[in-house]
Amino acid sequence: MTRKEKENIKFRILKLAALRSTGRPVDLASRFDISERSVKRFVGEMRKEGNKIRYSQLAGSYVTEK
Repeated sequence: MTRKEKENIKFRILKLAALRSTGRPVDLASRFDISERSVKRFVGEMRKEGNKIRYSQLAGSYVTEK
């Protein structure tokens, strides 16, 4: 996977998280045709980059915080 593809996936995850519509990590992995582990790794990278993203059990989705 190229760097551009990774950045595109991270951007899309952030947009979906802002809408509270990522679904579970396994659903997100299926949507992007990547592994669940890759989803979690991307989310970890986004957190290190300063994005406030977390998984909400209540929403059943990754969500962003303001």
